[in-house]
Amino acid sequence: MKEHLPDFLGYVASEKGLARNTIEAYKRDLELYLDSNQDVIPFLSFLRKQKYASSTVARMLVSIKLFHRFLRKENIIKEDKTSLIESPKLWELIPEVLSEEEVESLLNACDTHTQIGARDRAILEFLYGSGLRVSEVCSLNLHDVDEEKVRVTGKGSKERIVPVGEMALHALDHYLNNFRKGENKALFISRGGKRIDRQTIYTRVRFYAKAANINKPVSPHTLRHSFATHLLDHGADLRIIQELLGHADISTTDRYTHISRSHLESAFSQFHPRS
Repeated sequence: MKEHLPDFLGYVASEKGLARNTIEAYKRDLELYLDSNQDVIPFLSFLRKQKYASSTVARMLVSIKLFHRFLRKENIIKEDKTSLIESPKLWELIPEVLSEEEVESLLNACDTHTQIGARDRAILEFLYGSGLRVSEVCSLNLHDVDEEKVRVTGKGSKERIVPVGEMALHALDHYLNNFRKGENKALFISRGGKRIDRQTIYTRVRFYAKAANINKPVSPHTLRHSFATHLLDHGADLRIIQELLGHADISTTDRYTHISRSHLESAFSQFHPRS
């Protein structure tokens, strides 16, 4: 089936008008699936054993189902067996969230006496302190940040203004004043002086999670999820969180009520004498 992958990607690009990042995600998901030479259920089981996040497994299932639907539509396969597989329910898609103590440990793992460590601390502060997507952090320019807010270009090239916390600004000032050189307009740059990319940030987040002895899957998006969940835990209105995250649909933000509720249930079970 792998020979039909380019046709599928061309189809979703032209017929469905999907964003480039979405198409690239489909490509990565399906290449991993097809290279595994496994049926769908064993492949999903393999992902769980490899400790992939629930949201990642769910996204891969969507990719696989769309691919099989395309193959059936083109009469390449006689039946679509994935049509019998139910998509995960919302509560099964609750993303990994760090505790506030784990976030603190992650941030403190950065050696801010070095250029890379100072840069990475500022990046982590923006991911968690403002709830930005990793792509949004990569696209930030120097003039996008002032003393109170950051101007973000999100999905669909939609622009929004997000408040910046004092700790994030302090980390950014430390990086810019002590280590940043050159005239590159990008806010965060690589060792080679180019705009930082998603993969570099992903790799650095994994590095610091390991250094902080955090035994759960951690990605840049984990910090965004943690940002939203901690706001909700401390009483923020869901509509405000929706605006901060740049969600077009409140139902996307609503998943965090399930996360917060799970925290409450866990606390009740742990601390209530009648639990």
